[in-house]
Amino acid sequence: MSNGAAPGASVLDLLVAMRGVWVDHLEAYDPDGTLMTEDPFGGKPGPFPYDNIVYVDVDPGTGAYRQSNVTFRGRPLHVRSFTGRVGADGLLRFDQLGPADPGHIGVSGGPGVLWFVPEHIDTEGVRRYSEPDHIRLLGAGQRTRVTALWRDGRLVRTLTVAGQKVSDDPTVRIAWDPRGPDGPVHEERKATMVFSEEGGTET
Repeated sequence: MSNGAAPGASVLDLLVAMRGVWVDHLEAYDPDGTLMTEDPFGGKPGPFPYDNIVYVDVDPGTGAYRQSNVTFRGRPLHVRSFTGRVGADGLLRFDQLGPADPGHIGVSGGPGVLWFVPEHIDTEGVRRYSEPDHIRLLGAGQRTRVTALWRDGRLVRTLTVAGQKVSDDPTVRIAWDPRGPDGPVHEERKATMVFSEEGGTET
């Protein structure tokens, strides 16, 4: 388990500090602070609150990054996998998320602070859907993640996530993964349509 040491400020340092398996509890709010029990706006609409198992892996040598979110409580099973790589410029660049994705990057906000944001905001894809993530590593195996979601240029909700690390090894499924304890951790990336003219949601 994490020793609670403060991570460095580089993107790679932050990803290495985040490497492991997390349980995230997600709550959504209307902009006025009203707790939402149903979210029609997200890439995968459904009830709130709910919980995810999040597998986060990074190779410090190559900068290769993989993440899979597995819904296990509060919603039906759903798996979303992401891949990317930390480049020579020190930024994490996610592989294309779907049609009209403007490109998303991971950038540092200083020690213990990581942002996942669009690389460009002057695109139609961002106007249709934008949900920047702010992640804070709190030490002692805890983190928070907060987002704000814009749909068609309008702010529609916020999201608050409390995470607890449950394993330092993201290469094997934890025993209570709803997919079962055996099998690959990560699944094939599936394109999202939220940035495209057709709109829509994840599958």
